[in-house]
Amino acid sequence: MLLGASLLGVLLFSWLVLKLPWTQVGLSLFFLYLGSGGWRFIRIFIKTVRRDIFGGTVLLRVKAKVRRYLRERRTVPILFAATVQRHPDKTALIFEGTDTHWTFRQLDNYSNSVANFLQAQGLASGDVVALFMENRNEFVGLWLGMAKLGVEAALINTNLRRDALLHCLTSSQARALVFGSEMAPAVLEIHANLDPSLNFFCSGPWEPSTVPAGTKHLDPLLEDAPKHQPSCPNKGFVDKLFYIYTSGTTGLPKAAIVVHSRYYRMAALVYYGFRMRPDDIVYDCLPLYHSAGNIVGIGQCLIHGMTVVIRKKFSASRFWDDCIKYNCTIVQYIGELCRYLLNQPPREAEGQHRVRMALGNGLRQCIWTDFCSRFHIPQVAEFYGATECNCSLGNFDGQVGACGFNSRILSFVYPIRLVRVNEDTMELIRGPDGLCIPCKPGEPGQLVGVIIQEDPLRRFDGYLNQGTNDKKIARDVFKKGDQAYLSGDVLVMDELGYVYFRDRTGDTFRWKGENVSTTEVEGTLSRLLDMADVAVYGVEVPGTEGRAGMAAVASSSGSCDLEHLAQLLQKELPLYARPIFLRFLPELHKTGTFKLQKTELQKEGFDPTVVKDQLFYLDARKGRYVPLDQEAYTRIQAGQEKL
Repeated sequence: MLLGASLLGVLLFSWLVLKLPWTQVGLSLFFLYLGSGGWRFIRIFIKTVRRDIFGGTVLLRVKAKVRRYLRERRTVPILFAATVQRHPDKTALIFEGTDTHWTFRQLDNYSNSVANFLQAQGLASGDVVALFMENRNEFVGLWLGMAKLGVEAALINTNLRRDALLHCLTSSQARALVFGSEMAPAVLEIHANLDPSLNFFCSGPWEPSTVPAGTKHLDPLLEDAPKHQPSCPNKGFVDKLFYIYTSGTTGLPKAAIVVHSRYYRMAALVYYGFRMRPDDIVYDCLPLYHSAGNIVGIGQCLIHGMTVVIRKKFSASRFWDDCIKYNCTIVQYIGELCRYLLNQPPREAEGQHRVRMALGNGLRQCIWTDFCSRFHIPQVAEFYGATECNCSLGNFDGQVGACGFNSRILSFVYPIRLVRVNEDTMELIRGPDGLCIPCKPGEPGQLVGVIIQEDPLRRFDGYLNQGTNDKKIARDVFKKGDQAYLSGDVLVMDELGYVYFRDRTGDTFRWKGENVSTTEVEGTLSRLLDMADVAVYGVEVPGTEGRAGMAAVASSSGSCDLEHLAQLLQKELPLYARPIFLRFLPELHKTGTFKLQKTELQKEGFDPTVVKDQLFYLDARKGRYVPLDQEAYTRIQAGQEKL
C-alpha cells in the first residue's frame, strides 16, 4: 500500500510540479521500484492491473450514479418507474409454482393498488407493515407498493415461529401484518400475544375459519383498489426502504435497515461487476425475505429490467428442469445449495440448459471446480456481503475459491481491510499507537470497512434496535477518531489481493494449541462422505484445554465405513483438526438461507444419555473411531481416555 501511494505521489510531483519529461519520470519510478523491492510489486502489477482497472471502473460507475440519485432524491420506486417506461410489456416476474407471468406494467399496476389501498386504510409514509409470505410475485408487488407510499416493510422469515416470530413483529412496531394464507397457522399461534390494534390482511386462498378474527381477505380488496400512481412520499435515496432480519443461527433475529441507496448499490455492483445483460433471465429460488433473493435477484428486475423466475423453495431435483423451461441464463445460489445439486444423481437435463453464470456466495473451494465442470457453468460470480455491511467484495474475474479482491496496487481506493484479531474472542489486536494492525498477505484477519455516513457506498445504517449497532462498530481503527464496521468474519488475502472466506464469528475453536477452522473441516468431511450435510463444532472435555472437535453428520443409514474414514482423515487433515467425536443423525436443521444450525448440537455435546443418535470417538491408541457408550463416556470424563 505504502509503495503504491509513494510511487503515485512521485509520479504526480515529477509531472505536475517539476514538469519533468515522461522519460525521466519513468526512469525515476523504475529505479524507485528496484530500490524498494519493486520486482515483486511489478509482478503483482502485471498480474492484477487489468482486474483492478475493471473493478475501479465498476466502482466509479456505481458511485457516479449513486451521487446523481442522491442529488435527485431518487428512490427504488422511481427507478422502477423508469424501467416500466422502457419496456412495459416485457415479462418482469414468473412464478414457477403457478406459471404466472407478470409484465412490468402488471407489476406496476399491482403495486399501485397496494399503495392506494394502504393509504385508504390510514397508513402513511414512515409507518411499518410486516410481510409474512412465501415466495411468489405478490411478495414483490406488496413491498414495492408499500415503498411507493413510503411505508416500510418488515420482511419476516417464513421459518420463524412462536417467540422468534412474536419478537420480529413487536420489535418492528408494525401497524399491520400482511401474511400468506400458508402462514395462517403460525400467525394463529401468537395472535393472542399481539397488539390488539394490529390490522391483519391475508393473501391467497381464503378460508375464514383458519385466520385470526378480524382478518381481511386482501386479494379482492386490491382488485377493487385504484391503479393510478400514488403521490410520491417525502423520501430520498438514503431513507428507509424495508427491514431484513438476520437469519438468527443464535439468539433472536435482528432487523437490519435497508435504505434505498443500499438496495441500489447491492444490485448495481453485481450487475456491472459480473457483466450482466438486460436480456438475462435470472432463476431465483432463494427466500425473498433475504437480501440475496430480494436485492441481488429481484433488484435486477426492478432496476435493470431483467426477467426473474421466482420459485417458492429450492428443489435440487427440479433445478435444471426449471432452468430449461424458462430459458434461464443466470442462477442464484447461497450456502450449501451447490453441494446439494452435486449430490443429485447425474441427469440429462444438466447439459441442456442455457445457464452461463452462477451468482451467489458460499460456494466452497473444495467443490468449485467440480460444480463448474459437471454442470457446464462458464462463470461463477461469487461475492461477499451481509445485508447491513459496507464492505462488499466481488470475484469479478472468476478466481477459484475467492469471494472477492482488493487492489494491492492502490489499496486505499477502496477503504476495507483485514485486521488482526484474537481468533478465539474476535477481539481486535491493536498496536502501541492504539490503532488496529493490518494483516499481511496470507495472514487471516477480520474484515472491516471504514464508515463514512455522508457516502452512500460507505455508510452503515445498522439495525432497528440501536443498542445492537455498538457491537458492530469499532473506533480508532486506522486513525484516531475514525469508525469502522466489524463484519465478524475471518478472511485471508493472498499476495495478489484475492480474498478467501475462512470463518464466521464463533466458527473456530482451539485444540492442542491450534485454531481449528470449522469451515475447512466441514468441507473436507462433506467431500469424503459424498457431499453429506456436516456440522463441525467444538465441545468441552474435562481436564483438557480448548475444545475437542465434534462432527454431526446427516446420514440415512446412520453410519459409514469408519475405519476407511479415519484413514482418509489422516491424509486430509492435520492431527489437531480431525474430529474427536462423530454423531450420525437423520438430518441437520438449517436456516432459510441454508446455514447449518449448530447451537443445540453444541449444547447436547457427546453425552450418550442426552444424545440418542449413534456416537463414536477417535481412539488414539487404535487410530480409528469406536462406539461411544456410557462406559467410554465415563472414562473420557474422568480423564482416563487419551484424546
